[in-house]
This record gives sequence, structure tokens and C-alpha cells, in this order.
Amino acid sequence: MSLRVNRLVAGLALAGCASFAHAAGFALIEQNASGLGNAYAGAAAVAGDASTIFFNPAGMTLLPDRQVVVAGHLILPQAEFSGTVTPDIGGGNGGDAGGLALVPNAYFAFRLTPDVHLGVGLNAPFGLKTEYAPDWIGRYQAIKSEVKTININPSIAYKFSETLSLGAGLNIQWVEATLTNRQPLPAPVPLVTIKGDDYGWGYNLGALWQLTPATRLGVSYRSEVDYTLDGTASTSDPVVFNGPVTADVTLPDSASLSLVHKLSPSWDLLADVTWTGWSDFDDLPIRGTVNKTTIENWEDILRYSLGATWRMSDKLSLRGGVAYDEAPVSDIDRTPRIPDGARTWIAVGGQYRLSAQSVIDFGYAHLFVNDPGLQSIDNGTKLNGEYSSQVDILSAQLTLNF
Repeated sequence: MSLRVNRLVAGLALAGCASFAHAAGFALIEQNASGLGNAYAGAAAVAGDASTIFFNPAGMTLLPDRQVVVAGHLILPQAEFSGTVTPDIGGGNGGDAGGLALVPNAYFAFRLTPDVHLGVGLNAPFGLKTEYAPDWIGRYQAIKSEVKTININPSIAYKFSETLSLGAGLNIQWVEATLTNRQPLPAPVPLVTIKGDDYGWGYNLGALWQLTPATRLGVSYRSEVDYTLDGTASTSDPVVFNGPVTADVTLPDSASLSLVHKLSPSWDLLADVTWTGWSDFDDLPIRGTVNKTTIENWEDILRYSLGATWRMSDKLSLRGGVAYDEAPVSDIDRTPRIPDGARTWIAVGGQYRLSAQSVIDFGYAHLFVNDPGLQSIDNGTKLNGEYSSQVDILSAQLTLNF
């Protein structure tokens, strides 16, 4: 059977590995709106609201007795391919493979005892939707790739002293994917579809140190998540393409080091370095209808960010930030399902206090994506070219204390 499910099943596991995820090659870093304006600088040390459950659970010890956070993000990625295919099978360059997406988050944290805080987060840590025109020149490699995830993150934090807090959380994740492409045969198949889902689990740890009255340091770690994806390849004709496939995949761990420094009563400076261990994803073994190992050759990467917050008044604060994300994959190993490139962030945002109990946060970021090249060989075709890409993100958040 010649069905090339190696890349399609990879997509089941690589939910957010395309350029339309926005941090560390695959992750959706948009886990709150309060951090977007700072380009998520200092995310593991800020502990400004209950979204710290995701970034550093130890930060819950700095929160009020009970707090709810609800946030939403409108993400508009753009990715337009220009290049050639060998052999020449005709078709266009696929148009804009991006599309508008809404990513929600919600968090709840409360003080159980003077020193113990509990919380739970609900978010989407990975996500992807890319879709090319059905007759484009890369149709034998990819047409549609859509992945949804849900992560439930119960957490606990303990305040050991006035200067040290520790936290931990459990991450229970579900992923669902739908992937399509055309398949060359003596006569091309109209459309091949792969659908699959799976559950996985991991954990996150964090520590928060108040180094001086003006300086706070945060360290956090998110574990690997193992998936055994069960998928089904299907097409209307011929039915020989129908059948089950599985793939064992490990999504990488990550670690962050963050710093927040109060420069004055009105100004905070923030910084962050995040490492993601993408070298774990060096190949993808497929079992079932197809038995094949695909070499991926991904590399560990770093994300750097700097930001500042200006408290204009008791009610209004303004934020700004810059960041740089490395790309984990080279031109030779990049695929049209995963057209990831290095990104430079420019972000602005702010916070307005509606009352003593309620706050709204807002932010906007533009991501300049280094034009990623592509030399992808799959399904008897070779794509050679590059992408013109960018991303716009608009976020809002409501925080309630009670």
C-alpha cells in the first residue's frame, strides 16, 4: 500500500507544530491576555493573576483569596507559499494557508489555608489549522491540517516563607486532529483523510523567590507528554486506503527562567528565557497499515523576551514587550504541514481596573516571521520554495476577585 501516512499521522501528534502556533515551535503561549502586552516577558515570575497556574503554579501564593480569570485570543496567521514542484503536476501556490482562530483560557485559584493555595486551569496548549487550495502544487503532501487540544491543569502551591513559594500541577490533555491530502496513484485519489485522537498527561513545577523587595525570580518546568495516537486513513475509492494507523510520539519538555524588577513605584522591568527540548522529536515511527519511520531532525530551541509595565495611575497600566523565537526545523526537514520559522514579536497592551474586585487586560502583538524555506520530498513530489508569513494576535481578559 503506497499511502503516505507518515506525515499525516505526524500531524496528529504535532498538533501545534506549524508556524501558526506561537512559541517554541509548537506551543500556544497565549495562555492569558495580561502577559501578551509584555510579549510574555517575565511570565514565570509576574504572578499577576490566576493564569500563573499555567506559567508557574507557585505564583498562586501571591493572589487574593479567590480569583477567576477568563481570556480569549483572536489569532490571525498568514502563510503564502511561492515555489515549484517536481515533477510538475500543475496547480497554484495554495493561497493563504492561515485562518482566523479563537483560543480561550480560564483559571480559578483560591486560598485553602494561609500558606496553601489550590487552582485549576482550562486551556489549549497546542493548536493548528492550515488549509491550502485543493488543487495547489503541494496537494500530494498536504491540504488541510486541523488540530484541537484541551488541557485541564489542577494545581497546588505552598508558601514556605515570605521569600519562597513552590508549586506543582497535573496536566491532562486531549488532542483531536483531521488531516487531508491527495494521493498519487496510476490515477490520483480525490482525497485522503486521517482522523484521530488520544489522551496524554504530564506535570508542571514552579518556584518563586523574592530575591529583594524589588526583584522576584521565577523558575518553571513543564514535562514531556506521551501520546499513542490511534488514527484512521480513509478515502471513498479505492477502499484499500482505508485502515488504522498508530504513532508513538513524545511532545517535548520545556523550562523557563523569569525575572521581574520594580525599577520605581511606576515602572516594572521583565525578562524571560524559555528552553524547549525539541531534539526529542528526531523521528516518527509509524505502525499498523504502514510500518515506516520518518526522520524529523528537530532541534532544541530558546525563546527570549523583554518587557516593561508603566502604571500611569491607580486604574490604568500600559505594557510593551519584544521577543524572539528560534525555529526548531531547517529548510531541508520543514514540511507544508509544519512551515515553522523563527519569529520576532512586537507587543503592546494594558490593564484597566474597573473596581476593587474586577480588572480587564488587553493586548496586541505582531509577529514578524523569518521567511521559512521549504525543500519537502513526499508522495513522489518535491516542493522547493519559501513562505511569506506573519501573525497578528488580539487578546482580552476579565479577572474577578471575590
